[in-house]
Amino acid sequence: MSASLTGTDLHLRLGHNDVLRGIDIHVAAGKTATVIGPSGSGKSTLLRVLNRLHEPDRGDVLLDGKSVLTENPDRLRRRIGMVFQHFNLFPHRSVADNIALGPRKLRGLDREQARALALEQLEVVGLRDKADARPAQLSGGQQQRVAIARALAMRPEIMFFDEATSALDPELVKGVLALMTDLAAGGMSMIVVTHEMGFARTVSDSVFFMDAGRVVETGTPDALFDDPQTPRLRRFLSDVL
Repeated sequence: MSASLTGTDLHLRLGHNDVLRGIDIHVAAGKTATVIGPSGSGKSTLLRVLNRLHEPDRGDVLLDGKSVLTENPDRLRRRIGMVFQHFNLFPHRSVADNIALGPRKLRGLDREQARALALEQLEVVGLRDKADARPAQLSGGQQQRVAIARALAMRPEIMFFDEATSALDPELVKGVLALMTDLAAGGMSMIVVTHEMGFARTVSDSVFFMDAGRVVETGTPDALFDDPQTPRLRRFLSDVL
């Protein structure tokens, strides 16, 4: 099951900095939205506000049309899977135990059920044979695929990816992007913060270009990449393409 997600007029000030300045973003159920823009534009902070790791100063977050700002944040995070730039796996636990932990603690599965679910998700990401390995025995790309499997094991209605490939060696990026592409094709709702312009262009249904805490331009991939309307987006694309 996938869900729609909408952020409206989101503002956040951290210290003396206005990090988000009236952000509107929407991803329909089963669709993929990518967020692009220069470093420091507020992209990662936006994801953290959308799943309430930061509480917005103003604005609202709607999951399937209902505000989530009044509900328990832990309940919300069970519905949203988040994959970070760094894998954040527990080094002293096996790969399968890393994945099983959330379903046991948050979904109430017993040890055997959680193990079976972990193996099922490892099959999805192509790492069933690594179930009993420790994270340190895996490559960076494999660890990131485990982190994705861990998020999927919570049966999320939407997935957030925050620069999920930027800490990987170039040769490991392809496998993680392929997995994300498969998730999109399978109808998972996704919001993806990325520097991978090829992914943004070919996989996303909509693209949001952020700069200085605002969405400067939004539209289909073809519209943004082939016919940018603002000088700021034209300059950004000339630097990254």
